[in-house]
Amino acid sequence: MTAPANVLDRAWEVSPGVSIRPESFGALLYHFGTRRLSFLKDRRLLDVVRRLPDCPTARQACLAAGLEAHELPTYALALAQLADTDMLQERL
Repeated sequence: MTAPANVLDRAWEVSPGVSIRPESFGALLYHFGTRRLSFLKDRRLLDVVRRLPDCPTARQACLAAGLEAHELPTYALALAQLADTDMLQERL
């Protein structure tokens, strides 16, 4: 899967009905509507997801979490996958 080019330039938030449970490896996300479970195996991705509501774009959330420019494509892909599974939704 290739992340959409603009995924980092959009505003995102955790979808309603999604619970985040921090774990030593990262976090578990559970969607109560779809009953889907997702694993965040990177604590920095968890940091990005937690920063999404307070940042105007996902790119800014990534940078606020301390990611460097060369890491952004990897995190864009992860965020796109979370959006594809309805764990994240675009914030209006």
